[in-house]
Amino acid sequence: MSELMTPALAGTAAGLGVAMPMGAMSVLLLQEAMRHRRTAVAAAAGIAVVDLGYAALATALGPWVASHVSPVEEWVRLASALILLAIAAHGLTKSRPHGPSPRPAPPPLAAGAPGPGPHPPADPGSRPVQAFARYVGLTAINPTTALYFAALTTAQGQSLGTGAAAAAFLIGVGAASLLWQQTLVAFGALAGSRISGAARVWTFRLGYGLVAAYAVAIALPLP
Repeated sequence: MSELMTPALAGTAAGLGVAMPMGAMSVLLLQEAMRHRRTAVAAAAGIAVVDLGYAALATALGPWVASHVSPVEEWVRLASALILLAIAAHGLTKSRPHGPSPRPAPPPLAAGAPGPGPHPPADPGSRPVQAFARYVGLTAINPTTALYFAALTTAQGQSLGTGAAAAAFLIGVGAASLLWQQTLVAFGALAGSRISGAARVWTFRLGYGLVAAYAVAIALPLP
């Protein structure tokens, strides 16, 4: 058991190393948690799944991944930046204030019937599934994650040569990434329940502004 502790700790450090930097996906996840915690939990799981998938691929084929992603990295970065800019533009457009719209009065409640909740009825379970798939796609198009794990696993050398050691490394990566993403979800949900509507609007604007700035940063230099 003790010989598996080293690769497990290495995997935990690797998972935190790729998850903790507050990049565009972290900002989007915080925004998602402020709107719908349930969908944000699914989105966080999607990010962690991609981190684990890239780590597994790199553990098996690290040198091959590095050699095949590097030649097209600039074009993949540009595609990622365009998608992030579209998300930021859409979010900033939706954050613009609109005039209040009148709401019809609710029908009288029957005796003993429960009162209306603070939110409209939730959609059937498709929303978390859609959030999971969307965040899997957005995270997967980032070549930095693939190269990050490729470099790490190549540097590990023979320490990940056995199946047990590789499995321990991957468990550490997946657990660390998932724990960090869910921590962001909890923080975002808590902040969303504590701030006023006006402050939330400005938080969304700042968040999507950061996404746009991050998109420009990863696109440069242009191919």
